[in-house]
Amino acid sequence: MPASLIDPADLATIEEQLGRLPRGLIRVAWRCADGHPGVVVTTPRLPDGTPFPTTYYLTCPKAVAGCSTLEAQGVMAEMTRRLSWDAELAARYAAAHEAYLADRRTLGEVAEIDGVSAGGMPTRVKCLHVLVAHALAAGPGVNPLGDEAVELLREFPFGECLGAR
Repeated sequence: MPASLIDPADLATIEEQLGRLPRGLIRVAWRCADGHPGVVVTTPRLPDGTPFPTTYYLTCPKAVAGCSTLEAQGVMAEMTRRLSWDAELAARYAAAHEAYLADRRTLGEVAEIDGVSAGGMPTRVKCLHVLVAHALAAGPGVNPLGDEAVELLREFPFGECLGAR
């Protein structure tokens, strides 16, 4: 398992953001415009041995709240429907799935979750939080539906966290 590169001040902030002690943290992958951690990278196997497929974990409370609102508004279902008829989008989303797996493999191999990314990739959308975390950590152009969700979040209080991204 890779060693944690989390600064103690960031760890305290992340614990406050989550309302619990975070597990399996490696590093901060993206920061809000004000410098606070917004996305962290986690180990593919937690310290207690549990396989954990969520490599990129959204910690910014404004982003988490915004994603939950978008999910409640039916954005996931609409995105999943688009994957069924938009071949180009489906191909780009499948590529995002492969990129996610490649990133996780650099952190370690976990047979139980080999080939399983997160957020419903590559065929559906089941968690905007994961897609947004991936889009923010990887940068624009890697996860098309994560990028779309990030743009939708600009209209929420999270928009101020995005800065110039």
